Amino acid sequence: MLRYTRRAFACCFVLACSPLAFAEVEYFDSEQGRVTVETVADDLEHPWAVAFLPDGTGMLVTERPGRLRIVDGSGQLSEPLDGVPEVYARGQGGLLDVRLSPDFQQDRLVYLSYAEAGEDGKAGTAVGRGRLADDLGGLEDFTVIFRQQPKLSTGIHFGSRLVFDGQGHLFIALGENNQRPTAQDLDKLQGKLVRIRPDGKVPDDNPFVATEGARPESWSYGHRNQQGAALNPWSGKLWTHEHGPRGGDEINVPQPGRNYGWPLATHGINYGGQPIPEAKGETVQGTEPPHYVWEQSPGISGMAFYDAERFPQWQHNLFIGALVDQSLIRLQLDGDKVTHDERLLKQMGARIRDVRLGPDGYLYLLTDSPSGKLLRVGLNGK
Repeated sequence: MLRYTRRAFACCFVLACSPLAFAEVEYFDSEQGRVTVETVADDLEHPWAVAFLPDGTGMLVTERPGRLRIVDGSGQLSEPLDGVPEVYARGQGGLLDVRLSPDFQQDRLVYLSYAEAGEDGKAGTAVGRGRLADDLGGLEDFTVIFRQQPKLSTGIHFGSRLVFDGQGHLFIALGENNQRPTAQDLDKLQGKLVRIRPDGKVPDDNPFVATEGARPESWSYGHRNQQGAALNPWSGKLWTHEHGPRGGDEINVPQPGRNYGWPLATHGINYGGQPIPEAKGETVQGTEPPHYVWEQSPGISGMAFYDAERFPQWQHNLFIGALVDQSLIRLQLDGDKVTHDERLLKQMGARIRDVRLGPDGYLYLLTDSPSGKLLRVGLNGK
């Protein structure tokens, strides 16, 4: 893959009439033409997620140590917003995902997922919401609507991604806190995909509502560490992905009440080279096989389907960030079937934490480092 750099006079990220700004543009060859990469903002400390504010007013970006910032149309970073909850900022823990309410124009609610400490020094994932102040200075009346119970993490495998399904539900993709057997325990929220209402209440039609001893919030189980989730715009179905151990990163299309196998079924082994103690094979009766699996783990995080008009070559593609492989994975789809896997931007040497489709038809990436960047990615220089 060839790489080029030039200084260019380029538009900023929003569709609204934004000021123009000088930006450094890098070019990378791909199977579908030259990919352009522009730095929108930098000096972000381990940024984790990005969400677009309406009307071109900017983007919300989370930093794992516990800061929520706004990046405006000129790429300027705000001071940390007030009203953000205290987070458990250890290991992989901290401030994680951010999503706007589907009714943000009316209620101005911002949803955050984060690692929350318990009384015994361990932690779990929590989700809350607060109203973005009119002056954009902070979140008001932040309220916790979900807590992962019990709290078992000592710093890893929190998940977590937030997705609204367009039907009045909020999905929360969780990790199993590196406590493998708990992913199979229905009385615990480790290794589960959770489905709640935006206020935290449990829908009456959740699959385990009437199951004695089971957590009614759970939608599916047997997951390891889910760090990607997005609605397929063509089918309306939720897709998630999760880290395998050493090998076996996978994509799932979770169905209600189904068991997705971890740790009984896996394509991976322990990091030290030994088998997973609980594993019975790559496929196990009573569990669902992955929709797509990588035998060698790219270390996946973030997920975005491409259904914009700006770059027709990317239509019906799925983009996923890779932390270990340090690339942007482009998966070509035929319906729901993955037909091709291309690795983009490898020469950047950046751990890609989040991938989002912007309202302007560009992809936006966050790179995971002590001085991480927010990048805008396009095709063929357009």
